[in-house]
Amino acid sequence: MAKRSPEPAKRILIVVTSTDEYRDAGYRTGLWLGELTHFYDVVTEAGHEVVIASTAGGRVPIDPESLGSLVVKMGDTDERYEDRAFMDLLSDTTRLRDVAREDFDAIYLTGGHGTMFDFPGNADLAGILRRLDGQGRIISAVCHGPAGFLGATRADGKPFLDGRKVTGFSWPEEKLAGRNKVVPFRLDERLKAEGASYTKALRPMASKVVTDGNLVTGQNPASAEGVAKQVVKLLKKAQ
Repeated sequence: MAKRSPEPAKRILIVVTSTDEYRDAGYRTGLWLGELTHFYDVVTEAGHEVVIASTAGGRVPIDPESLGSLVVKMGDTDERYEDRAFMDLLSDTTRLRDVAREDFDAIYLTGGHGTMFDFPGNADLAGILRRLDGQGRIISAVCHGPAGFLGATRADGKPFLDGRKVTGFSWPEEKLAGRNKVVPFRLDERLKAEGASYTKALRPMASKVVTDGNLVTGQNPASAEGVAKQVVKLLKKAQ
């Protein structure tokens, strides 16, 4: 029996924040590291190519709360943080604008509170989302990453979120994290205001993944691996 040829690798764009603090409160923030590592590990193990881009390019700030977090145990995140080769991937990232015209099979918006400041209304990100969505490519996000959908539109001009099922970091989770008084907006309310059908897990910080066609969203850090597995599944289905 002839061996099956390996499935061709797909290109996945991972978008991360460049914001390192809450603009009014002054607390440090940035990328929630596990939301990158857990997704990255799954899709690269499946043989796919990853390009990491940040909104401003350069070094990616890491939210210190994502290391040894007491709110959500992130498993091997600390090990990744101590992995110099892996962390070098975040030392001088490409600028999102510089890959805006490149072809990708999927896009993944990581979270971290920094995304609430530099994802919404980002013209480069909105343009990529509109183009990839119009091509039927896979769009995914986790935790605060869905903030990148705010203000984005489809090719027909309708809000990107209109009529779509999504999840994202919930208000009870924001209170549990102690950031409900310093975030610039309530993510769940803003998602619904732009036409999304938003749902959340019954228990805060429990994993929840919602798939609606080519759109995959995860509620919180614990959902990053589940989002990755669903993206891999959809990529395989699209072969």
